[in-house]
Amino acid sequence: MTIWIILMFLTLMLLLLMGYPVAFTLGAVALTFGSIFLGFDFFISLPLRIWGIMTNFTLLAVPLFVFMGVVFDRSGLAEDLLETMGKLCGKLNGGLALSVVIVGAMLAATTGVVGATVVTMGIIALPTMLKHNYSAPLATGTIAASGTLGQIIPPSIILILLGDVMGVPVGRLFMGAIIPGTILVLLFMIYIISYAWYKPSMAPALKNNSEKTDYLNVVVTLLPPLTLIIAVLGSIFFGIASPTESAAVGAIGALILAALHKKLSLENLQDAMRQTTKLTSMVFMILIGASAFGSVFIGMNGDRLVLEIMSNLPGGVWGFLFISMLLIFILGFFLDFLQICFIVIPILAPIANQLGIDLLWFAVLIAINLQTSFLTPPFGFSLFYLKAVAPAEVKIQDIYSGIIPFVLLQVVTLFFLIAIPELVTWLPDFMDNLNGL
Repeated sequence: MTIWIILMFLTLMLLLLMGYPVAFTLGAVALTFGSIFLGFDFFISLPLRIWGIMTNFTLLAVPLFVFMGVVFDRSGLAEDLLETMGKLCGKLNGGLALSVVIVGAMLAATTGVVGATVVTMGIIALPTMLKHNYSAPLATGTIAASGTLGQIIPPSIILILLGDVMGVPVGRLFMGAIIPGTILVLLFMIYIISYAWYKPSMAPALKNNSEKTDYLNVVVTLLPPLTLIIAVLGSIFFGIASPTESAAVGAIGALILAALHKKLSLENLQDAMRQTTKLTSMVFMILIGASAFGSVFIGMNGDRLVLEIMSNLPGGVWGFLFISMLLIFILGFFLDFLQICFIVIPILAPIANQLGIDLLWFAVLIAINLQTSFLTPPFGFSLFYLKAVAPAEVKIQDIYSGIIPFVLLQVVTLFFLIAIPELVTWLPDFMDNLNGL
């Protein structure tokens, strides 16, 4: 049976790398191997598992946060943020790149949709940066990396899915990701400042930027997204609302902001609902396929096999952490975060629990690690999004070389969190004490 378990997993990986649809591949492999080795009766309970997924109250936050992000993107506030922050930081060497990181962090906390963020900043910021003689690798790397901050900065879709898969409360997971996300943003900014100091000609300050900064305009531009962030995350952190309820607050808030910005047209609303339906359907179809695959994998005692292998690794807990993080990082080159989340994490999480690892801490480590999957070639989605909207003179080699420092910074952040677990656990514990839990 061990040989067949390995063959089932290798068959899945091969079909995914060949480009077959993820959800149907997971289901087909599960049905094929399950029917042969476990019999058709094994799948009698599968409809109940699917019903459980579709009625999961926590997962209802996924379409609501996606809708919030798409509506916010359509509202035009992202363009205003980029323009305002560009004027504010443009007087510094590397100022435009810094403004991209800051706006990327704010969009991450209001949209969480990586594709929309990368495309928006690629269309608006990249031509401006190239026009002011920015290095193409620095400009593209900054935009691609800043766009992926939505993977770790709440409200992140991947954090919701990880919370459900690993049995960790999503609210605590959001709180645990705040400090790591802030560290990552600061490291990005330190790198850009250092690069601009070392090579000022590659990241020059804006010329003829002598006009006085209108700080009132800056406040007016920053206030709407900050209000939305506080409404969504504040309601979770202070125990006022569950993540799902706060997602509804965020969706309504995004609609109000779009209306105030005069962008809440019927066409934009229909487009937002259409995009939300597509993205949510994709996530839930993959989740259903992964549930079937996981059931067959456990039915064939695959979980015991993996537990036996991982338990006999040298180094105990640290050996498991090293191998699991390395495995997720390598798989990120070939698979997207959803595939890894639904296929690999359900296998690793029970082992981590048995080894006494804090699942909240482990989930945030995984989220940081999964963030690299958007940037690592050949299948990094942020790279494709950016290349699709980049000017013709920007080559794919520029984008590949530009993301290397940012991937390394994500790995450095991962080591920080492994060395100091309190960076993840302190804020959730503090907020629990504050709320009397």
